[in-house]
Amino acid sequence: MDTKILATQRPWNIMRVKNFLFQWEWLLVVVFIVINVINSLLSPYYLDSNTFLNTPRSFLDKAFIVLPMMLVIILGNIDISVGSIVALNSVLMAVIYNAGLPMGAAIVAALLIGAALGGINGLLQVKFPELPAMIITLSTMTIYRGLAYVILQDQASGGFPKWFSFLAWGNVGPFPLICIVFVVAALIFGLVLHCTSFGRLVYGMGNNLKACKYSGIRTDRIILTVGLLTGLMSAVCAVFLTSRMGSTRPNIAQGYELDVIAMVVLGGVSTSGGAGRIAGPLLAIFIIGFLNYGLGLVNVSAQMILIVLGLLLVMSVLIMNLRTIGKKSA
Repeated sequence: MDTKILATQRPWNIMRVKNFLFQWEWLLVVVFIVINVINSLLSPYYLDSNTFLNTPRSFLDKAFIVLPMMLVIILGNIDISVGSIVALNSVLMAVIYNAGLPMGAAIVAALLIGAALGGINGLLQVKFPELPAMIITLSTMTIYRGLAYVILQDQASGGFPKWFSFLAWGNVGPFPLICIVFVVAALIFGLVLHCTSFGRLVYGMGNNLKACKYSGIRTDRIILTVGLLTGLMSAVCAVFLTSRMGSTRPNIAQGYELDVIAMVVLGGVSTSGGAGRIAGPLLAIFIIGFLNYGLGLVNVSAQMILIVLGLLLVMSVLIMNLRTIGKKSA
């Protein structure tokens, strides 16, 4: 009589190892290392002992928006109003404080207003599904930025209490406070995306929205929740950006929406929706941040930096498309 043996463990497979090593995130790690090597060769001041602790202060404020933007793009949508939400929240926070309310109350008000502004974007997408998300957020981008100009005209507003600057410039031990807050926020978004039913629904809607609707999933609620999160994190960005600058104007955070989208796409999140992991955008944040810092040390013009970032983004999209084609043909 033949004896059958059931295998309880999967055998070692060279393809599994290959798939692990050729993940997009490992390529980003290599890119990050190369950028740091090039920066250290271009400037003898780059490898200063404080570079990797203090440099993130200059770009981590916008990194807070990368977290919800990742959810937006996985859904297959886009939000180009986030920079205007930052500006309007910053202006309103300054106006509320200078009207006589405590700074803490002004910050809470800004966070609530930010969530409401993002919720408006989500509500419009739910109520008018025939309109692309880009058209809706393009409209609200103009409206929110216009409101900021109506409130402050072309003036600056500041006069914040001394403790407010601690949010952007203060340390907790050797680590900047903004880094600690961002790590906590990234962990929360990572757990929500990869370890909850909400995250699985976001991926499912990005792959096939109609199938999710017909399956009885409350897709409108997911879209609205992602909109609220995007507005809330834009308000968090406004708080840290205003703290770093010490004042505010209606024209702050210009181009933030493009920077944030570039970080998400460079991180390997598919622009067609349904694919992407949080590790990629996190690496992309530091790649773009340290690239900007290193090129700035050697007085490379802002226009040239934009060209370099554009080329990097185009190359990443091309490589991702080639990898997708290769997987389909395999």
